Formats: sequence, C-alpha cells, structure tokens
Amino acid sequence: MDYAIPTGLVLVTGVVLAILAQRRGWNPSLAVALTVGLAVRVLIMGLSAADDWQPIDYVNSFRPAGEAILNGDNPVNSGWHFLPTIPYVYGLLLWLGIPWEIAGRLVTVVADLILIPLVGRLAGGAKANLRAFQYACNPLAILVASVHGQVEPVSLVFAVAAYVVARGPGEWTPGAPLLDRPSRMWRSFVTDRDATRRAIYAGLLMGLGLCAKSWPAILIPGLLMFLPGVRSRIIAVVGVAVPPVLFLLTMPLGGWVRWDQLTEVLKTISLRPSDVRPITGDWGWTALTSGGNWDLSAWKLKVGQYLIYAVAAFCLYWWRKADPIDVTVAILLGFMIVTPRLGAQYLLWFMPFLVARPTRFAWPAIIGCSLWAATGYLVLTQFRGADWGALHAPWAMSSVLIFPLIVAGMPWGRRVLVSVDAEMPQLRMSRTK
Repeated sequence: MDYAIPTGLVLVTGVVLAILAQRRGWNPSLAVALTVGLAVRVLIMGLSAADDWQPIDYVNSFRPAGEAILNGDNPVNSGWHFLPTIPYVYGLLLWLGIPWEIAGRLVTVVADLILIPLVGRLAGGAKANLRAFQYACNPLAILVASVHGQVEPVSLVFAVAAYVVARGPGEWTPGAPLLDRPSRMWRSFVTDRDATRRAIYAGLLMGLGLCAKSWPAILIPGLLMFLPGVRSRIIAVVGVAVPPVLFLLTMPLGGWVRWDQLTEVLKTISLRPSDVRPITGDWGWTALTSGGNWDLSAWKLKVGQYLIYAVAAFCLYWWRKADPIDVTVAILLGFMIVTPRLGAQYLLWFMPFLVARPTRFAWPAIIGCSLWAATGYLVLTQFRGADWGALHAPWAMSSVLIFPLIVAGMPWGRRVLVSVDAEMPQLRMSRTK
C-alpha cells in the first residue's frame, strides 16, 4: 500500500493542471496530452504493480479468467460475467510471460491512452486539444486504468470511437427523431442512403465495446441519434449485434464450452433484472437502506433496474432535441443517481463525454466523484478485516453527498442543440459580474 501517497499527489497535481488549463486558456498540443497521460499512467501502474495490495477482483476474477483461456476452461463463470473478449487478451499476455501485476493493467492503460485523442475528437472545435489534455489528467481514469485494472476504458475506447464515426466529419446537424410518425420514418428509410458506411462502422465499434462489458448498451440511443434516419439506424443496430455474437460463438468453436452450455453463458452476461447479481449496499439509496453493508436483497436490484430504465426513457424524451453527447451525459449521470449497485469504476462511464462537452458544473461533479472513489482506492485499502468494514459503511453512505454535484452536472440548459463554445463567453461574463 506504499503507492497511496505518491498516487494521491499525482492525482491532485493532475486536477490542478486540468483546471488551470481551463481557466487560463491553455491549449496544449495532442503530443503534450499524450506525453502527460502516458507518464502518469505508467508511473501509477508501476507503483500499483509493485505493491503488496492488489484489488480483490483483479486477483480473484480477472486473472482466473485469463488462466481459464490458457487451460481451455470456461472464462465466463462466477468471477467473470461478460463475453470472453478481454480474457482472450489476458490469456495472450500471460502466455507471453508478462507478470500478471503488469499484464492485467496493460490492457486498460493502453485503452485509456487511446481515449485521450478520442476525447479530443469527440469534443471537436477549437478546444479539442484542451479536452484531450483534461482527460489525460482525469484522476478517476488514472485510478481505474492504472490501479484497479478495471476494463471500463476498453469499452469506452470503442464506444467513444463509435460516436465519433457516427457523427461523421464536419459540423453535425440533427437528423430525424428516434421515434417519429410512421409515414416520416418510412420516407426516411427509403431516402436515407448517405450514412450507410458510417452506420456500419459505428455499429461494429459499439458492438466491440459490448464485447468488453455489457453496460455500453446504455449508450446505443445516443449513438443512433447521431445517424440521420431509419435505414442507417437499423444498420447500426445490426452492426452492434455482430461482434458479440461472433465472440460468443468463439467459445464453443475454440473448445472453452460445449454448445449446450451457451444458454448458461448468456444468462451469466444478461442485463435482465432477474439475472444481474443482487449485491447492493455500496452506493446511494441502497447503501442508506443497508447501513453501508453489502446486501443480497433481490428486490432492491429489481427496483433499481426498473428505475434505470425509467430514467433513461425520461432523459431520451427530455433531451430529445439536444446534442447526443448531452443526452448521453444525462442518461449516465441519471444512472448514477438511481442505480442500486455500483463499483467505483462505474463513475468512469460518463467521464469522456462530460470532459469532451462539459456543463457549467462538470468539474465539481468530476472532482467530487473522483474524491469519493480515491477514498476507496487509496484510504480504505490501508485497512483489513473489521477495520476495513468499519470504514466501508460510512464511505458507502457518504456517496449520497455527491448526488447534488451529479445532478448539477447534468446538461439542464441544453434541451436544444447548443454549442459549448458559445456558452463559455456567457460564463465568463457572469463571473465578471
């Protein structure tokens, strides 16, 4: 646990640089952003790999999944609940002889580095390099990729790339609503031909994101909003399905499972409320109801899952005329409010989108979420057994203190498409007054 203090100092320095860059109008080049991102992530990865403490799921779930690939066993089991895409990579790195403490984190660090220029591309405009630099300094991204080795950055690489491809070159203009009059939808289906190639590539990229983890399904509506009409959206949805199906079929074809075991594999990776693991109590309202202790009450999970669907539907309606990135930010931040279960890595989901297209209170939300997660990663891990449990309960319940920042960070003033750059002079004027 010697990594805690130097890691904390690096994270604080990164936040300071990101805020200074915003306030002083810095526009670092992409090379500078990548250099900073690489140096910080490799440094923290090295400190974390050399420490005697390792995340429990990193040791007991991720490594066994990679070893299962090497041994010809099923990696989708009680420890790994997603498609075998990442375990294939783990298995390859272990086969190459790379020590696990580095190998598992190498996957996520590389992915997070690729996200730096992608966030800049997602932001676009004159501040693209600034947004890339701010993501390079993002404390939660560094913690998730370099300390925890959680695979959220891998899903986000493909998801953000899918958004960039779906939006296309040049200035994006809104297409038809996702749901429209049948006659207009049919007319769109007949005439919409120009975006077919974008739709294919965007769908395949989002499908690859789903191959790493199943949660990017919540990003599909935002992706479809970037496409102009019914035809391209149908093509994109078909494209999304292709990579997961192919990776699923690799399991019996490669001998890791029998064909008759595919049903059980699908149940393990399912997003249905009845199939999701009922472990709650780490975050939000379920932490309050359980006193900050882990709870296996299935009803809380089901209620929370349906709340997530309701919030996503509300956000899609309320922000139906907004920029798809704003819609995505709203859905993901709303998810954080109502979700019944959460790992600290979930908070990375919205970071690339909120950094690329920040709201007025984006950075208070980013700092608040990062501070809460860093407490778990760097402080609670200094303790064991009963001492850890005694600290875990107040830490879990304290998550509700971040909710006002999360709510404030939502794009409330952007129900209709508006340029972020156009907002900034108004914000500066309001501060001057």
